[in-house]
Amino acid sequence: MLTCSLSIILNTRCPLHNGLIILFCGLPGVGKTTLAKELAPLMDAVVLSTDKIRKELIPESTYTSEEKALVYNVMLLVAKYLHSAGVNCIMDATFNTEKSRKEAVDKIGIEPAQLQIVECVCPEDVALARLQSRKKDYSDADVSVYMKMKEVYEPVMKDHIIADTNLPPGINAREVKFKILKRNERQTI
Repeated sequence: MLTCSLSIILNTRCPLHNGLIILFCGLPGVGKTTLAKELAPLMDAVVLSTDKIRKELIPESTYTSEEKALVYNVMLLVAKYLHSAGVNCIMDATFNTEKSRKEAVDKIGIEPAQLQIVECVCPEDVALARLQSRKKDYSDADVSVYMKMKEVYEPVMKDHIIADTNLPPGINAREVKFKILKRNERQTI
């Protein structure tokens, strides 16, 4: 484990559990995708984004419940495959209810030690400013979507990592990596 601790300080990669699933959740505009992109190379992980999957599958999405179910099911199917192949994976989605987070874990069929939940948060004014300044990217979320999702968003009840995305993404990614490694260390003892 000394090599992993040293790699955190040096901002390099280290050998991790193969097939680790990192579930990112949080409201639109809080910085999930930005943090996922920064964290992925540090964790040797693939990022699966519902926004990106939606754009690839349904270029003119109307955001029906059927479309949402399809997008999440595709993401979970790919995550399950990556997990079984021993590839670390970050699932980047709102996962706005406790039920949606539990269903994701159940559908992938993983043990608690193979999953880390990271809830991304930031002050509301920061999230709204990010949404207002968004340029062409995969997400269609805007301020109105944020307000609707805020009404239904449920706090994470399970033990999880909270990432304050108001911090610089590189620093935040290293902190999240450190917390994940510490948690995995405790779970394997």
